[in-house]
Amino acid sequence: MKISLYPETPISELPEGVNSIHLVRPVTKKKLALLFKNSQIGSVSMSSSCFKRMSPETKRFLEKKGVKIEVKTERGRAISIPLKKMLNAIEMRRDFRSLREIEETTGIPKSTVHYLVKYSQRKKVKNGKSIIYLK
Repeated sequence: MKISLYPETPISELPEGVNSIHLVRPVTKKKLALLFKNSQIGSVSMSSSCFKRMSPETKRFLEKKGVKIEVKTERGRAISIPLKKMLNAIEMRRDFRSLREIEETTGIPKSTVHYLVKYSQRKKVKNGKSIIYLK
């Protein structure tokens, strides 16, 4: 599972089973040391601006740990609809149900259902306050 990590995110609130993180903002070496103490993280992704702003000391720490650093862009806002509800709406649309019918059944606005089915790449999903990246 891949999650996003902010500098103010408490390490204790991270879910178990995290094997990859996306740094939204540069994080201190001290915070990363706490994170790597309890988990097996294999890769860290971040934007190019985050990579430029990260201290050389923190970059060396990640290299020593053998962590793969990926500089890439994760565009767009995370979808805040629960994953189960989202999959249900998509499945209903595949069964040729109307957008209004799906809206009445699931409570998801019809424009959002249309977006989920037609345009959404569904790479990021919000789970409470944390963002989970789908593969």
